[in-house]
Amino acid sequence: MFSSLAWLRAFAFALLVLSPSTSAREETIFTSSVTYCNPPETLLISRFEVAYFPQNSSVAFNVSAASVQPNVSVTANLFVNVYGMKPLNLTLDLCNILGGALCPLPMYNFTGADSLSLPDSLGINGRIPSIAFSIPDLEGFAQLTLTEVGTGNIKACVQATLANGWSAHQEAVEWTTGGLAIFAFLAALLVSFLSKDAQNVTPFRFVDLISLFQAIASSALLSLNYPSVYRAFALNFAWALGLFPTREDGAIQSSINKMRHRTGGRLADAAQGSAVQFVNRKLSPYNDNLLAIGGLASISTTNSDLLTRQLEPAQQMVPNLARRFVNLVQREGTVTGEVKTVTNSSANVLQAGLPIYVNSLHVATGNAFMTVFLVALMMFAIGLAILALGYGVYVLVRRRRRTTKEGFIYLAFSRSWILRLSLIALFPLLIFIFNQWTLKDSWASILLSVLTLVALTLLIGYPSFTTLRLARTRSPFELYTPAHPHLQAAGPLYAQYRVPRYYFYFCAPLVGTVLRAVFIAFAQSNDTAQIALMVALEVCLVAVHLVLRPHPSRGGDVFSTFVAVVRMLVAGLSIAFLQGLDVKPIPRVVIGFVMVVVFGVAVIVVVVNFFVNLVAVCLPRKGGKWGEG
Repeated sequence: MFSSLAWLRAFAFALLVLSPSTSAREETIFTSSVTYCNPPETLLISRFEVAYFPQNSSVAFNVSAASVQPNVSVTANLFVNVYGMKPLNLTLDLCNILGGALCPLPMYNFTGADSLSLPDSLGINGRIPSIAFSIPDLEGFAQLTLTEVGTGNIKACVQATLANGWSAHQEAVEWTTGGLAIFAFLAALLVSFLSKDAQNVTPFRFVDLISLFQAIASSALLSLNYPSVYRAFALNFAWALGLFPTREDGAIQSSINKMRHRTGGRLADAAQGSAVQFVNRKLSPYNDNLLAIGGLASISTTNSDLLTRQLEPAQQMVPNLARRFVNLVQREGTVTGEVKTVTNSSANVLQAGLPIYVNSLHVATGNAFMTVFLVALMMFAIGLAILALGYGVYVLVRRRRRTTKEGFIYLAFSRSWILRLSLIALFPLLIFIFNQWTLKDSWASILLSVLTLVALTLLIGYPSFTTLRLARTRSPFELYTPAHPHLQAAGPLYAQYRVPRYYFYFCAPLVGTVLRAVFIAFAQSNDTAQIALMVALEVCLVAVHLVLRPHPSRGGDVFSTFVAVVRMLVAGLSIAFLQGLDVKPIPRVVIGFVMVVVFGVAVIVVVVNFFVNLVAVCLPRKGGKWGEG
């Protein structure tokens, strides 16, 4: 039944080998979250942690639960869904097993932790493929349903997602890419300061690197049914959008919550525990829709005699197995001791795309803009502080030769880096500004989003306007005059493009950035339109690259075209994640792995290109000075 999973082995192995945190680990499957799939009547759970170890067919658990309704006789259905397949679907009449000890259900409070060995006759190992213990971000869940005998009323329904400890979301990747971005920033800043050449390619490659990280992170914001492994991979680059993993009760998030609620905000705060428990059940990692009472009727029943015979030896081995059998558990016990009820009609369900993404980082959907806004403020504050410190050093070094012109040159240099920081912040800020408008939550957040948009328009729009005006009223050649202050200040927009024919090409990536943000934020309700617009945009940008070839060197054209093709390819592959297409989970996971590999190769290429250009600019030409090479 699970043989179709075997072809995932190569992808899983490759990802684990490439992961910087790969280490020897005992194979296990455990519960990663737990929710009620129907309002509880008989069974109340406050802690539910279970782990299965295949090496010795043992189960370890930590459970806190209570049976609270008297004189209830039930049948129990245990249903397991892994990648849309259903390897286990058993229904037991609890009155016919264990000598009737569970008929009616005894009223008791149970809290305890223990481990037990399962009899070989159950054949659990034969039902679980080995790939399930090693593939990153396993997609599966177990559901326990207690149905009252005679009436057919559901007395308890509990779902627990399954995990194996492997994930494409790794702290080491976040720190590595973040550290690389900081190094690239400092190197580009130093090179541009010492070379005083606005056309130096190193600062442009720094912006390209951050833009690629943002592209990876934003590729998981569309309203698509992403496989869990790709969503986890994209979370590694969330910092490039201004979203950092945090605690739902952290100081920043708590402050934002208070501000929102005091200014008309009505959206929910970030939930405690894993966001996976609130994911729409049609999406990964659930890949099913067995939440509503009507949906439970589709579960098939099986004769319980076989399982009864298999459990009898276990009862002699472990006398308390009966009590442990009626509980499900949670790997991450809820802080408040409250297990949430999540059904098709629940208001707490997280829909595909941006809501799932930000809540996976413990940032509430309503907090997303304010979080990114505060991070952008910190980035600009750090950048201004560095520029101010640099100006102090500049004045001390050139104190004897300081002139008004030199002071003006440093001012233009500072303006150029403020423009670069604005270009970096533009995409994430636009996404969450537009998204905040769709939420209609908290007038203070909306006001700040409008002011932020005005600030971005001034910081980027004004230099763009003056560049186009100067080229039209005078001459495009004047834009590239080395001593011209406009080149020093607004060079980050156009200086990397061919003189003077394609100075205006900077408009293409700017328009593309705005349109991507518009599609992500305003087309969330229609995933088909969203991905169609995205693919069309990426195809147009690739075509423009191929037709115009705006860079002065073939290498520059090849590099920019490569990055554009990567974005187009990933957008095209994402079509398979359309919810309406209902592509099976395993093909979606394979496509997700392919997208991970494509973006991984792109990151390597961009990083290598940055260092090659950095080394090239640092090596002097024969007979030249530093920075002339």
